[in-house]
Amino acid sequence: MKSILLTGGTGFIGQPLVRALASQGYDLSVLTRDPVVAQSRLPANVRLYPRLDALEAAGVVPDVLINLAGESLANKRWSAASKAEFRASRIGLTEQLVDCFERMGKFPARVVSGSAIGFYGDRGDAILDEQQPPGNDFAALLCRDWERAAALFSARGSSVCYLRTGIVLGAEGGALKQMLPAFRMGLGGPMGSGKQYMSWIHREDMVRLVLFLVEEPDIIGPVNAVSPNPVSNKEFATTLGHLLHRPAVLAVPSPALKLMFGEMASSLLLASQRVLPGCALARGFTFQHPLLMKALENLLKK
Repeated sequence: MKSILLTGGTGFIGQPLVRALASQGYDLSVLTRDPVVAQSRLPANVRLYPRLDALEAAGVVPDVLINLAGESLANKRWSAASKAEFRASRIGLTEQLVDCFERMGKFPARVVSGSAIGFYGDRGDAILDEQQPPGNDFAALLCRDWERAAALFSARGSSVCYLRTGIVLGAEGGALKQMLPAFRMGLGGPMGSGKQYMSWIHREDMVRLVLFLVEEPDIIGPVNAVSPNPVSNKEFATTLGHLLHRPAVLAVPSPALKLMFGEMASSLLLASQRVLPGCALARGFTFQHPLLMKALENLLKK
């Protein structure tokens, strides 16, 4: 029975991931800033640690570290202060984890470390696999530096992969939950030109992919966590509107998005990233929800 330590275990991806790992009999620990909330959301047999020093005092060195913690980039307008929070919650925490295990004199054999397809920046219609270089905007450099911090585990002998996550679709949270109220009122539509590519993944496939990577420690380096079928923003809006039996033609102009959301609009809402899961497919991972129409049908029933 492998021991696993998770960060980000109470989040949108973390909660179903913890439940899936627990159902398969893993010995689970979660590093969380709020044990009370975590206790209410996670299975009772998961051990909770509120701080790294508590982890160190207990001498917990797991077989596998799944490091998904990070302040959401989409919850607030970007400022110098929020950007510092984004970096601290990703890069800072990862470096602190390295230091913690360094003091204990032992490192996890396997590390699955968070990243995002924001790594690639705005790349238009170009098809992007894991071999592409990083972009040069804030989100791209944030992902680049996060992966560099995780690479410190590689230098200590851990097998490390970087999970470059796309737009995770789930009924209970994330981007889809934010979109649904407007679309259900018939007020949805493309953002900007609608030509920008959206690389998405069903949350169930996201969880399955992480479990796959836990059990395949020879997969190292970047892994694109996206479905094999990215779509344009316009196609996404049209598909969602069709399934809700609502029009989806009220486009929000790019200048309006930039006025409302500032720099975040350019990096998260208007940037085009046509990303394919080359590594996952090459290693035999199969997607249960590869097509957007079927994926959204599945989620809207929940």
